[in-house]
Amino acid sequence: MIPCQRHLFDIPEHVAYFDCAKMAPLLLAAAEAGERGLNRKRHPWNIRAEHFFDESERVRALYARLIGAAPDDVAIVPSVSYGMATVMRNVRVAPGQTVVTLADDFPSGIYAARALARDAEARVVTVPQPEDGGDWSAALLDAIDGDTALVVSPHTHWVHGTVIDVEAVARRCRSVGATLVLDTTQSTGALPLDLAAVDPDYRISASYKWLLGPYSLGFLYVAPRHQQGRPLEEGWITRRGARDFRTLAGYSEELEPSARRFDMGERSNFALLPVAGAALEQLIDWGVADIAETLGAMTGRIEAALAAHGIHARPGRAPHFLSVRFPGGLPEGIEARLAAADVHVSLRGDTMRITPHLYNHDADVDRLLEQLVSAAERG
Repeated sequence: MIPCQRHLFDIPEHVAYFDCAKMAPLLLAAAEAGERGLNRKRHPWNIRAEHFFDESERVRALYARLIGAAPDDVAIVPSVSYGMATVMRNVRVAPGQTVVTLADDFPSGIYAARALARDAEARVVTVPQPEDGGDWSAALLDAIDGDTALVVSPHTHWVHGTVIDVEAVARRCRSVGATLVLDTTQSTGALPLDLAAVDPDYRISASYKWLLGPYSLGFLYVAPRHQQGRPLEEGWITRRGARDFRTLAGYSEELEPSARRFDMGERSNFALLPVAGAALEQLIDWGVADIAETLGAMTGRIEAALAAHGIHARPGRAPHFLSVRFPGGLPEGIEARLAAADVHVSLRGDTMRITPHLYNHDADVDRLLEQLVSAAERG
């Protein structure tokens, strides 16, 4: 169990922040690294050619270490939607085949899947959550058959917190020859995933949630078997020989023979990359398995206390994720009342999403429970 790490963040004692699934606060060290990086632009005469490569390679290697990949397998992207667009450019779907998605999944993957299906004259199959709150993974597996060309799935559902058995899904995809794209934005950094065992074709993670990183930066894992694909952009920095600025006007057609070919333009962001790097170093130091265990104990305490008042969690949830329903529906004005008390959560559909991190302590939990129990009693 990891002790409370609030001292590493700038969170006032009167703030109880349970909304990491929306946006994580920056670590103090990460914010300071970003300030130093931004200030480099004040003196651009000190920025040399190698600086367009060294920080991105350091951060790429850190992310690869976190997920159990090689640096060659990681592309730096600005968003999940960018990563999804890159993937869809490299997936083959024939007319009449199916693209399988989950109901109420985050829009970035849904829009990309629908656009690809529309262009390919394929069908989108949306797998609803079982009405009894049962095994969503089983329902997803049932939807994957010989007609399936592509499956787009989260590891942890962004609304319900449900964990998908992505290892089983990957096996089913391989058995029918379907491509598997995982959006692990709501799990990477907080929930272990055995990359070698799952072996997805692609895996995308935004940085600003459980990776504790900056907005407008993310990572695309590309399995080695797909690293000869076509990038979304025609950038200069993804070409062989790009480190020699004197030869750029030679317009090399030879792309990097790795996932680097899928990097976004202007990946060498002197402000954002140091933020991401400092956050990744801290996550690696804590250990994702220990983070999951610690947050699981916290959400378990919250879940048990709320259940005693008829406020129940969704089944099959991830340890870092608590999505609850009130017996009579969400109390009117509950979000505003919580915010007025400086207790911060998210409402998604008819559920309340409670997502803590290591900066939360027992006093935060007590204040959250006090507010929610009071709201349930008022009805």
